[in-house]
Amino acid sequence: MRRADLAARRPVHFLAVILENGLVRTFDRRIPTQRALAIAGARIAGGVGVHELVLPSPEIVDLGGRVVLPGLADAHVHFPSWALSRRQVSLEGCGSLAEALARIAAAPRPASGSIRGLGWRSEEWKPAEEPSAARLDEVTGARPAAMFSKDFHSLWLNTAALALARGALEVPGGVVERDERGAPTGVLREEAAWSFRDAHLQVGAAEYLDAMRAGLRLAAARGVTAVHDTDGGLGALGLWQELEQEGSLSLRVWQSLPHDRLALLSGLGIRAGFGSALVRVGYLKVFMDGALGSGTAAMFDGSGVRIRGREELAEIVRAAARAGFPVAVHAIGEWANREALDAFEETRPLWAPLGLRQRIEHAQLVAPADLPRFGSLGVACSVQFSHAPSDRDLADRLWAGKTDGAYAYRSLRDGGALLANGSDAPIEELDPLAGIRAGVRRSDDGRPAWHAEQALSPAEAFEATTLAPAWLEGQERTRGRLLPGFAADLVVCDRDPFADLDAAVVATMLAGRWVHNPPPWD
Repeated sequence: MRRADLAARRPVHFLAVILENGLVRTFDRRIPTQRALAIAGARIAGGVGVHELVLPSPEIVDLGGRVVLPGLADAHVHFPSWALSRRQVSLEGCGSLAEALARIAAAPRPASGSIRGLGWRSEEWKPAEEPSAARLDEVTGARPAAMFSKDFHSLWLNTAALALARGALEVPGGVVERDERGAPTGVLREEAAWSFRDAHLQVGAAEYLDAMRAGLRLAAARGVTAVHDTDGGLGALGLWQELEQEGSLSLRVWQSLPHDRLALLSGLGIRAGFGSALVRVGYLKVFMDGALGSGTAAMFDGSGVRIRGREELAEIVRAAARAGFPVAVHAIGEWANREALDAFEETRPLWAPLGLRQRIEHAQLVAPADLPRFGSLGVACSVQFSHAPSDRDLADRLWAGKTDGAYAYRSLRDGGALLANGSDAPIEELDPLAGIRAGVRRSDDGRPAWHAEQALSPAEAFEATTLAPAWLEGQERTRGRLLPGFAADLVVCDRDPFADLDAAVVATMLAGRWVHNPPPWD
């Protein structure tokens, strides 16, 4: 489709809109609720006495008792990977190796390239079995096949794919599972898995863009108006810019980039915040360790994979600060979180005066002594509420006796830490309301809450999904609230989610234009 045709199909919006006859939650403590909301162009015009405002030919929208909230954000999503994964074999929820193989066998084959899938967790398979190239061969034959684990830190290859993996077997920081004879079994972890992905599983821009367009429509239907995209290593910035240019972009993007791109960015004079109103360069991503499910989270007892330690991270943070970038640090295990906090504490005299908003991604297992350090240092916790109920059984088994400090959202918040909620999609589904429910209920399957003492209130969970991501971007004075002068990014729900967490999205607006289900509504 030509760009001119796409431009002609862009949604149009009124110069002014008045939403009335419902409940507006502003997320401002001074005036928490309103009965109406006025929008002029791309911004909020007012909430009190809206009919007294001088607005050009406003569209009057009858909310019919529905509830308006600020647009929802996902503070940690691999958006291009998530969009693409929706077209691959899903192994989510498989209870056995046999079930996983049956799904792969039944799935349609792509027209070309490797057979790809994701979502397996061998720790949950009964009977207990481990994936292997030989077993995958049974259902894939001689065509290369690659299946990422649920946590994206392990990759299961068949024999044909393993034959391509020679370079990935030797990459520093990688783990290659081997049998009793020393031969690779077909499972690669950490850097070995990602090295194989980068060399052999890349797809063209056209395929990514097509998948992302469909993903954007789904995200809009779920109330998403902003994402912090962590797929920086896949050339995502260029993909987002293409979508913005063609008029398909229906959310705002705060883009991460790998820390090893810093010299290039600095040489070009690019700093955090560079870009447009919709797509901006955001922060640098650094890894400390692996993940819970792959057994590679770095622990005090020496287990797991230690990708880097305090001293190396401190040097990265210093270089990033001098270039004007905050850093997001992937840290899962207790050792990784302590090392990351130590590095931020050591470098704080440099980055704090610059106003850089540092963050640790996941913070899944934190030693009790380290829980209050996030707040005292001013390091944000970019967490995923949906991980707590999803990981509970695995955490109880692998981190037995330590789970008082696992997914400890209440303790972190009470210690003064800023919590920003994301999904880590495709690890969990990109669905902010589902994540909010997980943060409040600490359960997603009808069982009693897991560590109920760590639950959040609905207001706290929503704040982590609206205001906190905007703060991390330095946008807290223009986004995340429904106040005059703020961006008209909002979601309309069928009922009040503060009273009923099972409320559903009716419509979504970005910068004053409806990007999902414009009114009138039945």
